[in-house]
Amino acid sequence: MPASRPSALTPSTIALLTLPPLLWAGNAIVGRVAAPWIPPITFNFLRWVVAGALLLPLAAWVLRPGSGLWRDWRRFLLLGSLAVAGYNMLQYLALHTSTPLNVTLVASSMPLWMMLVGRLFFGAPVLRQQLLGALLSLAGVLTVLAQGRLDNLLALRFVPGDAWMLAAALTWAGYSWLLTRRDEDPAIRADWAAFLLAQTAFGLLTAGVLTAGEWTWLALAAPADMPSAIRWSWPLAGVLLFVAVGPSILAYRAWGAGVQRAGPTVAGFFTNLTPLFTAVMSTLWLGEPPHGYHAAAFALIVAGIAVSSRR
Repeated sequence: MPASRPSALTPSTIALLTLPPLLWAGNAIVGRVAAPWIPPITFNFLRWVVAGALLLPLAAWVLRPGSGLWRDWRRFLLLGSLAVAGYNMLQYLALHTSTPLNVTLVASSMPLWMMLVGRLFFGAPVLRQQLLGALLSLAGVLTVLAQGRLDNLLALRFVPGDAWMLAAALTWAGYSWLLTRRDEDPAIRADWAAFLLAQTAFGLLTAGVLTAGEWTWLALAAPADMPSAIRWSWPLAGVLLFVAVGPSILAYRAWGAGVQRAGPTVAGFFTNLTPLFTAVMSTLWLGEPPHGYHAAAFALIVAGIAVSSRR
């Protein structure tokens, strides 16, 4: 079935696509905080176990033998493996092995990967205005990372762990484009909780296998930069609850609805709001006032969104 045609941006669509970057900014911060307490793949697995438990009372019917989930299990296995297991696992690995600045810089290439994946695998044309919008949006991200100074930007160094975030960006681009295809049971598509629970159920299968592999690797290698056991505490429990409710359930619900309305390419530009929100949250966390470059970066990112979404 062909991908649905995107519609023009409306205030409600903008709100839907702005909420996920806000929650994902919080996810990046708490994910970095939790890095010394729990291995990254295990963290992702437990995150979605909690999310699945919260979704179960809302859409348990989708797991029953007679639902359309089992007829379309291949599609949900693919969606769950990309979004639940793949993207989040790669992101937490990146937060373990790279700096937040590098991770944010690599993630800011998301609009380009959205256009590339759409062109190669979904036959979507790449428009000149989209390329211009990508450049404007990327300039806004670089402004945040450089804090308005060129020497800060030149001081950035990439490390092998940045490849995890590049793989995560490609994974999310593929997942977002697959959301535009309505190939599953209409009853599941109409129920957002059932649609997300179906992805979570199959994604946990893949994430469980990867978690078992992680613990096998930890037992054999015992790397110095990664915890070899879960350090349970109330702060870790609070972090797990936050990432299960906010960056998982609420963000995925809003992102799926926003992609259906605006299309993956335009939606991809909103992901560049994440580093801006991260910078603002870090500023508030440290008690420092916002700077002029925050306003300049916001203007560039919004300009990129506006230019790319022109009809």
